Amino acid sequence: MIPRALKRLLHRATLKDPAYRFLFAPGPPGETVAFDCETTGLDWRRDDICSIAAVRIKGDRILTSERFEAVARPRAEMRAEAIKVHLLRESDVEIGAPIETVIPRFLTFVGGRPLVGYYLEFDVGMVNKYLRGLLGIELPNPMIEVSKLYYERKYGDAPPGSVIDLSFRAILNDLDLPALDQHDAFNDALMTGMMYLKLRDLKERGVRIARLRDVEEPQTTLA
Repeated sequence: MIPRALKRLLHRATLKDPAYRFLFAPGPPGETVAFDCETTGLDWRRDDICSIAAVRIKGDRILTSERFEAVARPRAEMRAEAIKVHLLRESDVEIGAPIETVIPRFLTFVGGRPLVGYYLEFDVGMVNKYLRGLLGIELPNPMIEVSKLYYERKYGDAPPGSVIDLSFRAILNDLDLPALDQHDAFNDALMTGMMYLKLRDLKERGVRIARLRDVEEPQTTLA
């Protein structure tokens, strides 16, 4: 596997359109972008993005007025399982914009800012699927995975055999955050941004998340 730093250099050299060099420049200090995609299914090779949303984070504030939202018209058929999750029907996405016009707008919104996400690898992989054809590159932005931050705060010192729950709902509950309607791209991006800020604060203060004892400690018997 090519190291990310080297891949970034290669992509900068092979960028098809120099107008997008801004992606390789550092974003504004202290700013990140939380984002989320809804898709026609869970196979990035066959499925397509049907909606994408992002919101900027500056310091310890989520700037809901600085948001990006778009419904895209997918080429792939909407799978029944996906419709049950995000409730976007064929008739909803038929009026969406072609993904080739959505991705450039998304890139302009994000710039060089680090990307924050929940299981970010999948969403980034879906964007890269189109980006390779449009610009010959993959997203060069730094990535911040909230499930990893959560794992470190709660399970980083867990004993062997501990039950680990990295679900979206578990993270919201442990961080005492409001549960918005899930599987809406903007709501998911917003909740992910809230998770990031709270987890970052816990890390900065050296605070761990309380964990139920799920492995019995050995009993000590006095002779």
